[in-house]
Amino acid sequence: MLTCGGGGSTRANGRRGRWFLGLMAWATGRAFSEGTALGKMAATLGPSGWWQRWRRRLSAPNGSRMLLLLLLLGSGQGPRQVGAGQTFEYLKREHSLSKPYQGVGTGSSSLWNLMGNAMVMTQYIRLTPDMQSKQGALWNRVPCFLRDWELQVHFKIHGQGKKNLHGDGLAIWYTKDRMQPGPVFGNMDKFVGLGVFVDTYPNEEKQQEAQKRRYSPGVQRVFPYISAMVNNGSLSYDHERDGRPTELGGCTAIVRNLHYDTFLVIRYVKRHLTIMMDIDGKHEWRDCIEVPGVRLPRGYYFGTSSITGDLSDNHDVISLKLFELTVERTPEEEKLHRDVFLPSVDNMKLPEVTAPLPPLSGLALFLIVFFSLVFSVFAIVIGIILYNKWQEQSRKRFY
Repeated sequence: MLTCGGGGSTRANGRRGRWFLGLMAWATGRAFSEGTALGKMAATLGPSGWWQRWRRRLSAPNGSRMLLLLLLLGSGQGPRQVGAGQTFEYLKREHSLSKPYQGVGTGSSSLWNLMGNAMVMTQYIRLTPDMQSKQGALWNRVPCFLRDWELQVHFKIHGQGKKNLHGDGLAIWYTKDRMQPGPVFGNMDKFVGLGVFVDTYPNEEKQQEAQKRRYSPGVQRVFPYISAMVNNGSLSYDHERDGRPTELGGCTAIVRNLHYDTFLVIRYVKRHLTIMMDIDGKHEWRDCIEVPGVRLPRGYYFGTSSITGDLSDNHDVISLKLFELTVERTPEEEKLHRDVFLPSVDNMKLPEVTAPLPPLSGLALFLIVFFSLVFSVFAIVIGIILYNKWQEQSRKRFY
């Protein structure tokens, strides 16, 4: 099911955090000393109409407990409730990345690995520069075994190219294999897992124009375009048609050369895949893709990649933040949501993958050759015996 446009949940976490920070600083400053620098800052940040009764509470015998409560509220390290119902999220640092990018490298202790032309800068990680024929990727080294999760991607796509003279876009991955370069936005084709594509160049539209044909209004897509694909290793991404034959859904996303932050969120809860974006500078999530019945195995890897061809762009990743979502399930849902071993989508038939036969070991090969020789010798001996008996019977008939 595809939904474009619409509203979204307001991203008010920053405003809530600043409010708690001001409250914490004010309470701390009033509790210790108004003459200190902290007290002066707190007096500036604190509300002016109701500080009298909070001062009396802090100076009471249980004021230390009240102060501790304010400190805990302002710390922002605990679980945070999201959406309706009993859903809480926890930041998973082993699957997250943010400035100053200390966990990025090639060593065994690094949580994230770079590939290709990707580079670490002070304010972002550049997957590809605004140059032709470049590709780069960033992959998490730790497999994710979370059941329900949410990935928030802060990215930026910009360059010197004018309208329809830029490309090609970037992809966010949750796949079985990692660090495998290829033609699909810098990653391998026939991948196993989930791919979310931010495609900035309309290949199909340009081919239609070259053939003097036009889209019908019902199928035309406006680029840049976000789409999603689930693959069990049997499907190829169709570049000529911008992935249209295998996409689960998509929406237009004008994300190039913007002067404000752009975000993408991928949420996977109870086998329900939801993709939203915040690209208008309004701090609001806007719906893009919603697909029920998506079955993704656990133990896959998160990553992001990009590629340029004859056209190019800067493809930057500022942060990747993965949250574990704790969701209540009924006993019936527990039975339905058992682990799977191959990605699939309900009501969508994916071609079956025939697993290749494992190579024979040296011992197995030796035994096969040995018994083949023994059988051949045995067959030859039996043949000779039967031939001799046939000749004897022929001579007896002759005499």
